[in-house]
Amino acid sequence: MTSPTSVPDDLSLAAEIEHLRATLTAHRSIGFPAAVDIDYGPVTSLFGLLINNVGDPETDPDTGHTKAYERKVIDWHADLFGAPADDRWGYLTGGGTEANQAAILLARDRFAGTSPVLYYSQATHDWIRKTAGMLNLPEVVIRTDATGEIDYDDLRGELARRRDRPAIVVANAGTTVTEAVDDPARVRRALSELAIRNAHLHVDGALAGVPLALLPDRPVAIDLGSVVDSVAISSHKFYGTTVPGGLVMTRRSLQRAARQISYTATTDSTISGSRCGQLAVQMWYALRLLGEDGHRERAERARETARFAHSLLASVGWPAWRNVHAFTVYFTTPPPAIARRHGLSNADGGISHLICMPGVTRQQIEALAADIATVKGTEQPSPSRGVRRLVPVAQLPRAAADRT
Repeated sequence: MTSPTSVPDDLSLAAEIEHLRATLTAHRSIGFPAAVDIDYGPVTSLFGLLINNVGDPETDPDTGHTKAYERKVIDWHADLFGAPADDRWGYLTGGGTEANQAAILLARDRFAGTSPVLYYSQATHDWIRKTAGMLNLPEVVIRTDATGEIDYDDLRGELARRRDRPAIVVANAGTTVTEAVDDPARVRRALSELAIRNAHLHVDGALAGVPLALLPDRPVAIDLGSVVDSVAISSHKFYGTTVPGGLVMTRRSLQRAARQISYTATTDSTISGSRCGQLAVQMWYALRLLGEDGHRERAERARETARFAHSLLASVGWPAWRNVHAFTVYFTTPPPAIARRHGLSNADGGISHLICMPGVTRQQIEALAADIATVKGTEQPSPSRGVRRLVPVAQLPRAAADRT
């Protein structure tokens, strides 16, 4: 696999652009969570235009914008996450990081002057830690279990030590390495039992928030009406948009009053000022093209591919694990040449993962397994005991691991 690490200086402009296109087309990784099955060709002509969705999505500026489509995208996801029809708000962001930052900033402002504490697990994305520093929030890191799910007893203990202070808790709907999912209902119950009334429960659903909400039995309560206070997702992961993006959703009643900016003729309620209007159209296009049932089918096909990947790696004798409903299969890191060839993501402690996003093929999985089979019988690295105490899938409780 190649990547554009250098720019050729001996090509014509047209040839250089074609070289870049070919290089990027060949750079397909199964270690990064980006769907590749939706063709956005019908809306790519819009990228020849400047479309600026500046400011709040509910106030329309005089410049060219696509906020009407942004509002459609927000409403679709507000329905999916159970936000009350008369108490919902969100906006499209530059990525999952900004979506999480916007939610945590909202939470901090809710409890301004009362020293809130941010709680998140050791499996949480590093950008949450960076956000804590940016917002000057005291932080408490919670242990995880063997699968990467938050340790609820440890969380409860840390919350109890600070019952007099507001709590901002981040639950994960798909951790970065194992795609573990924290249960918001259990977190909310702990907050309630400890009588912590000033609390904000946020879900980082960058990867798995939408796929989990699409499951018919809703195994995880990502519910903006009764359980959680905000949700963040990434558009370029499950939807595979061709520009990085995200979405933050919350209830309008949790917001502080925003200022009106006369220069832009919009309300100042977002972290970013200028925002990509093409992103709104791409997300609307994906939703309109496939609908809820179509995206549910995409998610289930991806899970089938993940079950296949887990089974195939096990069949060649390579230690591998998978959490329930996950697109991700994580396993003992293979030799560096194999990891590079397939674009695997490697974590500390000798663990790699592949993510069977929509569009990842069984042929890609088979090629990886064939390469791994060539080193079968050699000494295999073992995961560090200090990473997350990962154990073979057969030893995990039924509620935590997929046995297929």
